[in-house]
Amino acid sequence: MFSAIKRKISTLSSDFKYYVARWKHSRNLPALEGSDRNILNALKKDGVYVTTLADLGLNSTSELLKAAYHQLSQMENPNNDHLDERLPQIYTVTGLPEFYAWGIEKRLVNIIENYIGLPIAFHGVHLRKDFKSKHQFGTLLWHSDAEDRRIIKIFIYLNDVEEKTGPFEYIPRSLTPLFSWKYFQLYYKLYKSRYLGIDDEEVKAVIPKSAWKSCPGPAGTVIIVDTKNALHHGTIRIEDRSTLFFCYTANPPERPDLCTQYWDDTYPRAELRSSSDAISV
Repeated sequence: MFSAIKRKISTLSSDFKYYVARWKHSRNLPALEGSDRNILNALKKDGVYVTTLADLGLNSTSELLKAAYHQLSQMENPNNDHLDERLPQIYTVTGLPEFYAWGIEKRLVNIIENYIGLPIAFHGVHLRKDFKSKHQFGTLLWHSDAEDRRIIKIFIYLNDVEEKTGPFEYIPRSLTPLFSWKYFQLYYKLYKSRYLGIDDEEVKAVIPKSAWKSCPGPAGTVIIVDTKNALHHGTIRIEDRSTLFFCYTANPPERPDLCTQYWDDTYPRAELRSSSDAISV
C-alpha cells in the first residue's frame, strides 16, 4: 500500500513538472506558416493529419525516396509464408543521411515542437514491411503507444495502399475526449489487455465502425499521428505493405527505454550511427 502511494505521488509530481515545463516553453515555440498551422490544428483536434510528400514539399524528399526504395530492394526474403502470424520485417535506417536529413527538416520539426509543446528529440527511422494477415494480432490490434505523453510518428507509404493492403486506421480524438465515458471504456479495455491491444469487436461496442477513419492512399501518402493519444491500428491485409516510420517525442521522453529501438540492435541496421542517443532538434 505504501509503495503504491509513493508511486502515485511520484506520478503526480512528474505530471505537474511536465505541464509547468510546457507552459514555460510555450513562449519559445517557433512560428508556423498558415498551412503548417492547419496541420497543428488537425493534430490538436483529432490526433492525425494526412497529406502527401508532394504537398509537404520538403527539400530532401527526392533523396529520401531514392534511399528508401534502394533499402527496400535490399531487404532479405524472410521466408515466413508458413507462419500463421507473420511479424513485420523492420530495418533501422536512422544512420543513413537521406533519412536523417528528411527527419530533421526545419518545417517538420517546427510543427512537431508546436504540437508536443517542448524541445523535441528525433529518435530515428524504421523501414518496415508488413505481410498478409488473416486475423488481428500485434499492431493489427487497436493500441496506444507509450514512449511519451505526446508522441509524433510519421508514416510514409512506399506503395499504393488500398483496403486490401491494410491501411492505417484510427479513432479521432474528438470522439473520445479525455475523461469522457467512451474514453474510459476504451482505455479500460486496453488496461485489461495489459496494453497489448484490443480487437475490432471490442472497439465496435464503444465507437461504431462508421466513425473509424481509414487512411488509404497512393505511394507517398504521409500520415502524421500522435500514437499515444489517438487509438489506432493497422488493418488486416491480403497484400504486403511497405512504409517508413519516423519517431519524435519530448526531450527527454517519459519512457526513454521504449525509444532505443530506433538506433540500437533491436532490428537489423542499414548503417551504424556514430551515437546511441536521440537527436535533439
